Amino acid sequence: MAIAQPERGGLLPERTSPSRGALATTACMETLQVGYLHAVAAAAGCSLSQPFPDNGIDWHISHTAPGHTVDDEATIKVQLKCTYQLPPRGPADRFFSFTLDNEHLTKLARTPVSVHKILVVMLAPRSQDDWLRAGHDRLDLRHCCYWANLAGHPVTGRRRTTVRISTARIFDDRALCEIMTRVGTGGRP
Repeated sequence: MAIAQPERGGLLPERTSPSRGALATTACMETLQVGYLHAVAAAAGCSLSQPFPDNGIDWHISHTAPGHTVDDEATIKVQLKCTYQLPPRGPADRFFSFTLDNEHLTKLARTPVSVHKILVVMLAPRSQDDWLRAGHDRLDLRHCCYWANLAGHPVTGRRRTTVRISTARIFDDRALCEIMTRVGTGGRP
């Protein structure tokens, strides 16, 4: 009787790098953060739509629940950003700084709005070899996304403005459900 052996691709502890495709790293980072967003939305029971053209907002997330009082479906707009230039340091650092083009910040900071917007920033490891690990019981996606509501944030730089993102605001399914509950009852994210 032959014993099944796992195939190469993440199950074995080998550290040799596979031959990756020639797609630009920034394009791969964009795909990684979209995969993270899809996983969070699926776990939260939300639907996603991508505006075309995007006009500075990447995704719309909608959540239908009987507790919503403003409408049966709450929707928010999401701007995604991904960087490997900020190393993940964990909860010991309460904030990290992230720089946005003023045009993006102005769109995210506008208030009042009929549909709230959030910024979701993913801190990814520099090496694609460290982005994910697969096992029989899980798929680990590294590192993490954090969210911020920048409504009312002032533009302070000439072309770019640095904003502070709280590491307490991890963007996961529970956070998304809480955001949608607040928005669905007439509040802010």
